[in-house]
Amino acid sequence: MNTEVNNKTLIAALLLIGSFITILNQTLMITAIPPIMVEMNITANTAQWLTTVFMLVNGIMIPISAFLIEKFTTRQLFITAMSIFTLGTIVAGLAPNFEVLLFGRIIQSTGTGVMLPLMQTVFLMIFPVNKRGAAMGYIGLVISFAPAIGPALSGWITSNYSWRLLFLIILPLAIGIIIVSHFILKNVTELKNPKVDPISIILSSFGFGGLLYAFTSAGNVGFTSPITLIVLIIGVLSLVFFILRQLRMAHPMLEFRIFKYRTFTIGTVVASIAFMGLIGSETLIPLYMQDILDFTAFEAGLVLLPGAVLTGIMSPITGRIFDKVGGRVLAVVGMVIVTGASLGLCFLDESTSLQYLTVMYAIRMFGLSMVMMPVTTAGLNELPQSLLAHGTAMTNTMRQIAASVGTAILVTVMTTAGEYAAEQPGISYPEIFGVNMAFVVLTSVTFVGLILAVFIRKTYPPLEGKSVSPISDQK
Repeated sequence: MNTEVNNKTLIAALLLIGSFITILNQTLMITAIPPIMVEMNITANTAQWLTTVFMLVNGIMIPISAFLIEKFTTRQLFITAMSIFTLGTIVAGLAPNFEVLLFGRIIQSTGTGVMLPLMQTVFLMIFPVNKRGAAMGYIGLVISFAPAIGPALSGWITSNYSWRLLFLIILPLAIGIIIVSHFILKNVTELKNPKVDPISIILSSFGFGGLLYAFTSAGNVGFTSPITLIVLIIGVLSLVFFILRQLRMAHPMLEFRIFKYRTFTIGTVVASIAFMGLIGSETLIPLYMQDILDFTAFEAGLVLLPGAVLTGIMSPITGRIFDKVGGRVLAVVGMVIVTGASLGLCFLDESTSLQYLTVMYAIRMFGLSMVMMPVTTAGLNELPQSLLAHGTAMTNTMRQIAASVGTAILVTVMTTAGEYAAEQPGISYPEIFGVNMAFVVLTSVTFVGLILAVFIRKTYPPLEGKSVSPISDQK
């Protein structure tokens, strides 16, 4: 029995560390962009692709992960994903020019897109229902903490050393994880050997990739840009055809019928709103500090750091509380805190202190730690084991899209409101007015999440073959 427990602990630790360093890379480039621009003689718009392309490829790979989890063993998939990520890290760290650096980021994100859905699926498989909350709490630590410390860590490293060190310090960790996983990792997922459907893969890539790129573009150049509109139309049409194709298939690449499970659907929406708020506030606060108040990127990163640390501490704790009280109580209390803290960020001015920003963001992250993984776990608990891979892929995909859409809308609101305020004689700081209006929108969206959280119920997975599920009638 102790051997089994030790094996579970080792597998969980390995997956957590691997996922942590891969997801950390999602935001690691944000404050490293200025020195890269200088060294490689590129513009800010060009350099921004180092972050954008990582999110795009990540978003394309996540929906495919459900198919890959059913096709390959846990060990095969983990080692392959980490090896691809490691190769990308080497390419990026040694890149002689921007094109090679961007290619390295593409390789990195190809491996990263598989890691989080794989980790969540494995955790749900190896831990019993009464311990899933605690287990998923550690995943919450990875999802919230890793992206949040990226800007501060990269700001410190690039201020004192070369940006290449961002890749070189991760390289030995990644190689060590691959070696250890070769000896420790065992297969725990259910293999179904699904057939490869190239059309589904193409439609999924154009659909989810198109949406992510369109809204990322909208955040930079606006929703009326021809490029944004064309890519958005292509993305929507591809996604519609992809969904229709999946609904007609006996063994779809990504199962959309899981949205017939009520708690899963509500939990996914609430988690998406929470994650949108996380990425949105991480975008707005640094913009406000750097572009308006002239703080450095490192100082902006430091303001976000205490909230990230608090989330890292609280995620495992709220996971254990979830196992005792369920997701609804945590989600409602958490969303009340998140909504209140968001409201507190609607009244920024030219003299707002670093302490105020740090405290309000930390409070917001404290509430977020009570929402993200508890509602996700509550929703996944409703699914039968055979659909867990599809459930984890879907929740992660929805979070990525929500973050992209939310950030684009918030930046658009900030810009539009700022332009409006500039024409009004009574408003002294139109840019700050724009930021405040963006936080008003964010507060309104989180309030909607609060209302939805009330309808989350305590769930247990149905016994395979002994209960009729909403999609049990499929052939």
